Amino acid sequence: MTQAVSVRLDVEAMRALAQLEATGKSRSEAIRTALVEAASRLGDKEALSAEVAALETDKDDRAEMLAVAELMESLRAPG
Repeated sequence: MTQAVSVRLDVEAMRALAQLEATGKSRSEAIRTALVEAASRLGDKEALSAEVAALETDKDDRAEMLAVAELMESLRAPG
């Protein structure tokens, strides 16, 4: 099912739309693709944030991270 949507685009958005259309996509296809990709990136950021939060509370992972940091520091050239 499709639905028509009306939007007002500022200069920056019009420039971006022109770039997308320059790839050969129709105006509608360019807008649909951009919306889906933007929503997907939001989901990716939320998943990454959740993973970081989980790792920050993982005591074993933090201990290993500190051990690796200490090892790397000990291998660093003097000076």
